[in-house]
Amino acid sequence: MPSLQEIHYQVASYERRLPDPPPVLAAPVGAEIAAWIDHTLLRPEATSTQIKRLCEEARQCHFASVCVNPAYVPLVHGLLRDSDVSLCAVIAFPLGATLPEDKAYEAKRVIGNGANEVDMVINIGALKSESHALVLNDILSVVQATHERGALLKVIIETALLTRREKIMACLLAQTAGADFVKTSTGFGPGGATVADVDLMRRVVGSGMGVKAAGGIRTLQDALAMIAAGANRIGSSSGVAILNESLRISQ
Repeated sequence: MPSLQEIHYQVASYERRLPDPPPVLAAPVGAEIAAWIDHTLLRPEATSTQIKRLCEEARQCHFASVCVNPAYVPLVHGLLRDSDVSLCAVIAFPLGATLPEDKAYEAKRVIGNGANEVDMVINIGALKSESHALVLNDILSVVQATHERGALLKVIIETALLTRREKIMACLLAQTAGADFVKTSTGFGPGGATVADVDLMRRVVGSGMGVKAAGGIRTLQDALAMIAAGANRIGSSSGVAILNESLRISQ
Protein backbone atom coordinates (compact mmCIF):
# COMPACT_ATOMS: atom_id res chain seq x y z
CA MET A 1 0.00 0.00 0.00
CA PRO A 2 1.47 3.41 -0.93
CA SER A 3 2.10 5.86 1.89
CA LEU A 4 0.12 9.07 2.23
CA GLN A 5 3.21 10.98 1.12
CA GLU A 6 3.33 8.89 -2.06
CA ILE A 7 -0.38 9.54 -2.63
CA HIS A 8 0.23 13.29 -2.26
CA TYR A 9 2.99 13.09 -4.89
CA GLN A 10 0.60 11.22 -7.19
CA VAL A 11 -2.13 13.84 -6.68
CA ALA A 12 0.34 16.61 -7.55
CA SER A 13 1.38 14.69 -10.67
CA TYR A 14 -2.24 14.19 -11.76
CA GLU A 15 -3.01 17.87 -11.18
CA ARG A 16 -0.35 18.70 -13.76
CA ARG A 17 -1.30 16.00 -16.24
CA LEU A 18 -3.89 13.26 -15.98
CA PRO A 19 -3.14 9.79 -17.36
CA ASP A 20 -4.62 8.98 -20.73
CA PRO A 21 -8.06 7.39 -20.37
CA PRO A 22 -8.18 3.61 -20.63
CA PRO A 23 -10.19 2.10 -23.50
CA VAL A 24 -13.91 2.68 -23.11
CA LEU A 25 -16.20 -0.35 -23.03
CA ALA A 26 -18.51 -0.78 -25.99
CA ALA A 27 -21.77 1.10 -25.48
CA PRO A 28 -24.65 -1.22 -24.54
CA VAL A 29 -27.39 -1.69 -27.12
CA GLY A 30 -31.05 -2.42 -26.46
CA ALA A 31 -31.65 -4.64 -23.43
CA GLU A 32 -27.92 -4.78 -22.70
CA ILE A 33 -28.06 -1.49 -20.81
CA ALA A 34 -30.08 -3.09 -18.00
CA ALA A 35 -26.96 -4.86 -16.72
CA TRP A 36 -25.30 -1.46 -16.20
CA ILE A 37 -28.07 0.01 -14.03
CA ASP A 38 -28.50 0.10 -10.24
CA HIS A 39 -32.28 0.59 -9.96
CA THR A 40 -32.48 3.04 -7.08
CA LEU A 41 -34.97 4.33 -4.52
CA LEU A 42 -33.39 6.23 -1.64
CA ARG A 43 -35.97 8.91 -0.86
CA PRO A 44 -36.70 9.14 2.87
CA GLU A 45 -40.45 8.94 2.23
CA ALA A 46 -40.20 5.73 0.16
CA THR A 47 -42.88 3.23 1.17
CA SER A 48 -42.77 -0.56 1.25
CA THR A 49 -45.22 -0.59 -1.66
CA GLN A 50 -42.82 1.50 -3.73
CA ILE A 51 -39.91 -0.74 -2.77
CA LYS A 52 -41.87 -3.83 -3.84
CA ARG A 53 -42.59 -2.19 -7.20
CA LEU A 54 -38.88 -1.33 -7.56
CA CYS A 55 -37.93 -4.97 -7.00
CA GLU A 56 -40.55 -6.26 -9.42
CA GLU A 57 -39.27 -3.88 -12.09
CA ALA A 58 -35.69 -4.99 -11.41
CA ARG A 59 -36.62 -8.67 -11.75
CA GLN A 60 -38.50 -8.06 -15.00
CA CYS A 61 -35.79 -5.84 -16.49
CA HIS A 62 -32.75 -7.75 -15.15
CA PHE A 63 -31.05 -4.68 -13.74
CA ALA A 64 -27.61 -5.03 -12.14
CA SER A 65 -28.96 -4.27 -8.68
CA VAL A 66 -31.65 -2.69 -6.56
CA CYS A 67 -30.19 0.08 -4.37
CA VAL A 68 -32.04 0.95 -1.15
CA ASN A 69 -31.61 2.28 2.36
CA PRO A 70 -30.64 -0.24 5.08
CA ALA A 71 -34.11 -0.47 6.64
CA TYR A 72 -35.46 -2.06 3.45
CA VAL A 73 -32.67 -4.61 2.96
CA PRO A 74 -34.53 -7.54 4.63
CA LEU A 75 -37.64 -6.87 2.53
CA VAL A 76 -35.65 -6.57 -0.71
CA HIS A 77 -33.63 -9.69 0.09
CA GLY A 78 -36.83 -11.71 0.20
CA LEU A 79 -38.25 -10.11 -2.93
CA LEU A 80 -35.09 -10.69 -4.98
CA ARG A 81 -34.52 -14.27 -3.82
CA ASP A 82 -33.72 -16.58 -6.76
CA SER A 83 -33.30 -13.61 -9.14
CA ASP A 84 -30.22 -12.41 -11.05
CA VAL A 85 -30.45 -8.94 -9.42
CA SER A 86 -27.95 -7.92 -6.74
CA LEU A 87 -28.96 -6.12 -3.55
CA CYS A 88 -27.11 -2.86 -2.91
CA ALA A 89 -27.45 -0.95 0.37
CA VAL A 90 -26.20 2.56 1.11
CA ILE A 91 -24.49 3.28 4.43
CA ALA A 92 -23.56 6.50 6.24
CA PHE A 93 -25.98 8.01 3.76
CA PRO A 94 -26.18 10.75 2.60
CA LEU A 95 -23.73 12.76 4.74
CA GLY A 96 -20.88 10.32 5.44
CA ALA A 97 -20.25 12.04 8.76
CA THR A 98 -20.23 9.00 11.03
CA LEU A 99 -17.34 7.19 12.66
CA PRO A 100 -15.38 4.52 10.75
CA GLU A 101 -16.37 1.83 13.25
CA ASP A 102 -20.03 2.79 12.84
CA LYS A 103 -19.74 2.53 9.06
CA ALA A 104 -18.09 -0.89 9.37
CA TYR A 105 -20.85 -2.07 11.73
CA GLU A 106 -23.55 -0.80 9.38
CA ALA A 107 -21.87 -2.60 6.46
CA LYS A 108 -21.79 -5.86 8.44
CA ARG A 109 -25.47 -5.49 9.33
CA VAL A 110 -26.70 -4.86 5.79
CA ILE A 111 -24.60 -7.74 4.44
CA GLY A 112 -25.92 -9.97 7.20
CA ASN A 113 -29.43 -9.02 6.11
CA GLY A 114 -28.74 -9.98 2.50
CA ALA A 115 -26.91 -7.14 0.72
CA ASN A 116 -24.05 -8.15 -1.55
CA GLU A 117 -23.09 -4.62 -2.59
CA VAL A 118 -22.50 -1.62 -0.31
CA ASP A 119 -22.35 2.06 -1.31
CA MET A 120 -20.67 4.11 1.44
CA VAL A 121 -20.27 7.88 1.70
CA ILE A 122 -16.78 9.09 2.63
CA ASN A 123 -16.13 11.57 5.43
CA ILE A 124 -16.39 14.61 3.17
CA GLY A 125 -15.50 17.11 5.90
CA ALA A 126 -12.35 15.17 6.77
CA LEU A 127 -11.31 15.17 3.12
CA LYS A 128 -11.81 18.92 2.83
CA SER A 129 -9.90 19.38 6.12
CA GLU A 130 -7.01 17.41 4.54
CA SER A 131 -7.29 14.74 7.23
CA HIS A 132 -6.35 12.14 4.67
CA ALA A 133 -5.30 9.45 7.16
CA LEU A 134 -8.77 9.62 8.67
CA VAL A 135 -10.42 9.32 5.24
CA LEU A 136 -8.22 6.35 4.34
CA ASN A 137 -9.00 4.61 7.63
CA ASP A 138 -12.69 5.38 7.10
CA ILE A 139 -12.69 3.56 3.76
CA LEU A 140 -10.40 0.76 4.96
CA SER A 141 -12.78 -0.09 7.80
CA VAL A 142 -15.61 -0.68 5.35
CA VAL A 143 -13.41 -2.45 2.79
CA GLN A 144 -12.49 -4.99 5.45
CA ALA A 145 -16.09 -5.43 6.61
CA THR A 146 -17.41 -5.92 3.07
CA HIS A 147 -14.66 -8.01 1.50
CA GLU A 148 -14.47 -10.41 4.46
CA ARG A 149 -18.14 -11.16 3.80
CA GLY A 150 -17.84 -11.46 0.02
CA ALA A 151 -19.55 -8.17 -0.79
CA LEU A 152 -18.55 -5.42 -3.20
CA LEU A 153 -17.84 -1.84 -2.04
CA LYS A 154 -18.53 1.42 -3.88
CA VAL A 155 -17.21 4.67 -2.38
CA ILE A 156 -19.35 7.78 -2.87
CA ILE A 157 -17.15 10.90 -2.96
CA GLU A 158 -19.91 13.53 -3.59
CA THR A 159 -18.09 15.29 -6.42
CA ALA A 160 -20.28 18.42 -6.38
CA LEU A 161 -18.78 19.36 -2.99
CA LEU A 162 -15.14 18.82 -3.98
CA THR A 163 -12.40 20.69 -5.79
CA ARG A 164 -10.57 18.98 -8.63
CA ARG A 165 -7.67 18.20 -6.30
CA GLU A 166 -10.03 16.75 -3.70
CA LYS A 167 -11.70 14.54 -6.32
CA ILE A 168 -8.32 13.16 -7.35
CA MET A 169 -7.34 12.60 -3.73
CA ALA A 170 -10.64 10.88 -2.90
CA CYS A 171 -10.28 8.50 -5.86
CA LEU A 172 -6.70 7.62 -4.95
CA LEU A 173 -7.58 7.03 -1.29
CA ALA A 174 -10.45 4.74 -2.29
CA GLN A 175 -8.19 2.89 -4.70
CA THR A 176 -5.44 2.57 -2.09
CA ALA A 177 -7.92 1.19 0.45
CA GLY A 178 -8.98 -1.52 -2.01
CA ALA A 179 -12.54 -0.41 -2.78
CA ASP A 180 -14.16 -1.86 -5.88
CA PHE A 181 -15.75 1.33 -7.27
CA VAL A 182 -15.72 5.07 -6.85
CA LYS A 183 -19.12 6.72 -7.22
CA THR A 184 -19.87 10.33 -8.09
CA SER A 185 -22.81 11.34 -5.94
CA THR A 186 -25.50 10.55 -3.42
CA GLY A 187 -28.19 12.35 -5.39
CA PHE A 188 -28.86 14.45 -2.28
CA GLY A 189 -25.98 16.92 -2.69
CA PRO A 190 -25.89 20.21 -4.63
CA GLY A 191 -25.29 18.42 -7.91
CA GLY A 192 -25.13 14.99 -9.52
CA ALA A 193 -22.92 13.16 -11.98
CA THR A 194 -21.20 15.05 -14.78
CA VAL A 195 -19.33 13.76 -17.80
CA ALA A 196 -16.26 15.75 -16.74
CA ASP A 197 -16.21 14.17 -13.28
CA VAL A 198 -16.66 10.64 -14.63
CA ASP A 199 -13.83 11.21 -17.09
CA LEU A 200 -11.60 12.52 -14.30
CA MET A 201 -12.40 9.60 -12.01
CA ARG A 202 -11.78 7.02 -14.73
CA ARG A 203 -8.44 8.56 -15.64
CA VAL A 204 -7.36 8.56 -11.98
CA VAL A 205 -8.36 4.99 -11.12
CA GLY A 206 -7.50 3.46 -14.50
CA SER A 207 -9.13 0.30 -15.82
CA GLY A 208 -8.73 -1.82 -12.69
CA MET A 209 -11.51 -0.19 -10.67
CA GLY A 210 -15.16 0.54 -11.28
CA VAL A 211 -16.70 4.00 -11.72
CA LYS A 212 -20.37 4.50 -10.89
CA ALA A 213 -22.16 7.59 -12.15
CA ALA A 214 -25.20 8.57 -10.08
CA GLY A 215 -27.31 11.64 -9.52
CA GLY A 216 -29.51 13.26 -12.16
CA ILE A 217 -29.23 10.50 -14.78
CA ARG A 218 -32.75 10.29 -16.20
CA THR A 219 -32.47 9.55 -19.93
CA LEU A 220 -30.71 7.13 -22.22
CA GLN A 221 -28.64 10.03 -23.57
CA ASP A 222 -27.51 10.83 -20.00
CA ALA A 223 -26.56 7.21 -19.35
CA LEU A 224 -24.68 6.70 -22.62
CA ALA A 225 -22.74 9.94 -22.10
CA MET A 226 -21.58 8.68 -18.69
CA ILE A 227 -20.62 5.30 -20.15
CA ALA A 228 -18.67 6.99 -22.95
CA ALA A 229 -16.80 9.01 -20.29
CA GLY A 230 -15.78 5.83 -18.45
CA ALA A 231 -18.63 4.76 -16.16
CA ASN A 232 -19.35 1.05 -15.93
CA ARG A 233 -22.31 1.32 -13.56
CA ILE A 234 -25.21 3.79 -13.61
CA GLY A 235 -27.25 4.63 -10.51
CA SER A 236 -30.70 5.92 -11.40
CA SER A 237 -34.30 5.98 -10.27
CA SER A 238 -35.25 6.17 -13.97
CA GLY A 239 -33.94 2.75 -14.95
CA VAL A 240 -37.16 1.56 -16.55
CA ALA A 241 -37.46 4.68 -18.72
CA ILE A 242 -33.80 4.41 -19.76
CA LEU A 243 -34.21 0.74 -20.68
CA ASN A 244 -37.43 1.34 -22.62
CA GLU A 245 -35.78 4.14 -24.58
CA SER A 246 -32.84 1.88 -25.38
CA LEU A 247 -35.19 -0.88 -26.56
CA ARG A 248 -37.14 1.51 -28.80
CA ILE A 249 -33.99 2.81 -30.48
CA SER A 250 -32.62 -0.71 -31.08
CA GLN A 251 -35.76 -1.91 -32.86
